[in-house]
Amino acid sequence: MTTELHQPHTEFVEIVWREKPLHMEYQWVGVRESAYPVVVFLHEGLGSIALWKDFPQRLCEAAGLTGLVFSRYGYGNSTPRPHEERWPVGFMHAQAHEVLPALFAALDIHKPWLFGHSDGGSIALLYAARFPDAVSGIAVAAPHIFVEELTITSIEQARETYLSTDLRAKLGRYHADPDSAFWGWNNIWLDPAFRAWNIEDDLPQISCPVLAMQGEDDEYGTLEQVRGIQRKVPQTRLLVVPQCGHSPHRDQPEAIIKEVARFIVSST
Repeated sequence: MTTELHQPHTEFVEIVWREKPLHMEYQWVGVRESAYPVVVFLHEGLGSIALWKDFPQRLCEAAGLTGLVFSRYGYGNSTPRPHEERWPVGFMHAQAHEVLPALFAALDIHKPWLFGHSDGGSIALLYAARFPDAVSGIAVAAPHIFVEELTITSIEQARETYLSTDLRAKLGRYHADPDSAFWGWNNIWLDPAFRAWNIEDDLPQISCPVLAMQGEDDEYGTLEQVRGIQRKVPQTRLLVVPQCGHSPHRDQPEAIIKEVARFIVSST
């Protein structure tokens, strides 16, 4: 007996957020019918559907899961951010508390698992804290729960790289408007007001299973990010990944697929 797989192709759904219509790109990946809840993949601050490459498909196929991958507002082929619009300090809260519920309603998704990377990991944590009965569990890779000097230094370096190298052209492979994606992310993280951003007080509201992963060599955060999650959410399982930077699913994909698949199957 063979399991029918989704052949990933991009679709679009319309949602309305703060009276603004948004055109959101998404793909279904993995198996067409699964005994487990849908896994929704939440990308990093410069991510998109395309930048995930084949990781979501591989993870879902390995564990018999159905996955949803989408590009947030301002990223990929979703509605771009107007260049004059700046993300506010609470932009991740807005994604978690307002945009995700609208997207899930539009696509008829109920009580999903969330796999979030970097900013997407923070959004997953915020969603699980605000809607504890509406999520089956979360796996977060290199999430942020507060702002560190290491993070700011690396984001300052990213700005210089964007201005002085071909990074813009490279990002153009993954975003219809790379300036919209890059400056939306870079400007808010380097805004002095963002230094006070901290979601530690939200975390105790999380009641679902949590897998928190981080590379030993993460250039955007120390291990205090995931250790802080475990202090606030005692049911958290920590996974510190050796020989790994800020993107565990790219640096050590086989290990991450194995651990996340096992965690979702055993926790559902």
